[in-house]
Amino acid sequence: MDTIEVVIENTHERRTVKPGTTLAALSQKYYTDLKQWPLQHPILGALVNNVVEDMNYRIYNPKTIRFFDITDPQGWRMYQSSLIFMLYKAVRETYPQARLAVKHSMQGGFYCTIENADEEDRYRVATTVRDRMIEIQHQDLPFESKVMLLSDAIEVVKEAGIPETQKLLESLGQLYITMYYLGDTVHKFHTKLVPSSGCLQSWEFCTYSDSGYLLQMPDPKHFEKLAMLPDTPKLFSIFKEHHHWADLLQVPTIADLNRIVRDKGETHLIHVAEALHEKKYAEIADMIFQRRDQVRMVLLAGPSSSGKTTSCRRLSVQLSVLGFDVKQLSLDDYFVSRDRTPKLPNGEFDFESIDALDIPLLNDHLQRLFRGERVEIPTFDFLEGNPYFDGKSLQMGPHSILLVEGIHALNPRLTAQIDDALKFRIYVSALTQIAIDDVNIIHTNENRKLRRIVRDNNFRGWDAYNTLHRWAEVRRGEAVNIFPFQENADVMFNSALLYEIGVLKIYAEPQLKRVPENCEEYAEATHLLKFLNFFDPISPRHIPPTSIMREFLGGSSFRY
Repeated sequence: MDTIEVVIENTHERRTVKPGTTLAALSQKYYTDLKQWPLQHPILGALVNNVVEDMNYRIYNPKTIRFFDITDPQGWRMYQSSLIFMLYKAVRETYPQARLAVKHSMQGGFYCTIENADEEDRYRVATTVRDRMIEIQHQDLPFESKVMLLSDAIEVVKEAGIPETQKLLESLGQLYITMYYLGDTVHKFHTKLVPSSGCLQSWEFCTYSDSGYLLQMPDPKHFEKLAMLPDTPKLFSIFKEHHHWADLLQVPTIADLNRIVRDKGETHLIHVAEALHEKKYAEIADMIFQRRDQVRMVLLAGPSSSGKTTSCRRLSVQLSVLGFDVKQLSLDDYFVSRDRTPKLPNGEFDFESIDALDIPLLNDHLQRLFRGERVEIPTFDFLEGNPYFDGKSLQMGPHSILLVEGIHALNPRLTAQIDDALKFRIYVSALTQIAIDDVNIIHTNENRKLRRIVRDNNFRGWDAYNTLHRWAEVRRGEAVNIFPFQENADVMFNSALLYEIGVLKIYAEPQLKRVPENCEEYAEATHLLKFLNFFDPISPRHIPPTSIMREFLGGSSFRY
């Protein structure tokens, strides 16, 4: 075969290339030839037959190719992993005895710790590491991948002194594995990386909090600038608390979880994780009880698949134990009719907007309820797109407390006419505590995405393709309607369970394997399948019927 036909989806053109042509060579040739190249930033990678590939990928068969830059979710993911690798290299070269640990993502970057560095002068550590990162960036070193036998990779990371990654590799059952190099520095990443360190143009590294550091990322909307770093002390404290719990239970990484599963210890881990949840619900109920002379309403919010509904049910039980007469109000019944529903720029209904709710009616009902009146509550007909009244009513007594759950619950606009002293606010999210290894974290949105794939298939009849197709819009709604108000909470609850991804794997894998290759969602399905391959499966048979996991798996003793 003298030439191979490729379809460049960015420009809707067919071209011919020689066998073995790299994506880098292909992009360089047509970037200069074409007058209307649609990408505004440096090309970082491409979807090749809807699989993410780096720019060193060589073409030997007909392919469809869509190049992407940092504005694409796949490019954003590659940028993040590559920047972490550059940080890792800088730490290793400036403080050879130190240990970098990327703990968790934050809005605007990643929180890190560096052990065995100059703990008395963290500012000097940050400056030294940052200066070396700038040098590496200016050297424009290539990120290179190398496929090797798993046994050889284990020896490589053992010699490099990366014990957490060594444990991970030793827990895998693969024959070959891909390792990544930046100069002479090696590590394992489960995403592809950008072409070179020179592509990492926007970042910052500085001290953060009382013991750590922040690797700051670009602004997702203006990549030439750094992201604004919101002040989220409550969220940060929840992350630290649950990392502490993971360390106490000796399950900080996937390799540790797999070890417990292989030693038949997953049942005990499930019991302990569930007991921790129950303890937290009881503590929150006690906090509300301490304010019983004032609080009349509990507002509970959180992003998609965070476990809000089960949290309401379990909190209701704990409040009942303390003598409260618990009432519940669903915000879903306060949607406005379709003709009043706001729309997105593409003309579709924006059900995620707070203006999709009848806020005046809700506030009128709340005021009347708190005066002790009986109120007729609407029911929303989602098929017809209209609210109706069928005699359903609600009345509060002297020992009553009202639970209100929904994505807008912490938005001050929702209950603006109600005295703040009457409110207790709770934010729920699945803040994944377990990590892949020392520098590869599990993003919380990936945890929630897997939950939603399983739930949508079990209860809504949606396949993984439909869930993945809608996920970008879900994330957009969260960024606008939920995350800006999370720090309004009186308390935050982490609904993530140490064992859950091993359980979700059993349900999600078959669904992800059915995502068709001829759609862009195939790339995300492939990414999630590779990620799940790190986990040993965990049977759900010992998960109690009150668990948050039952909201997604089925078998709950609560009514939803």
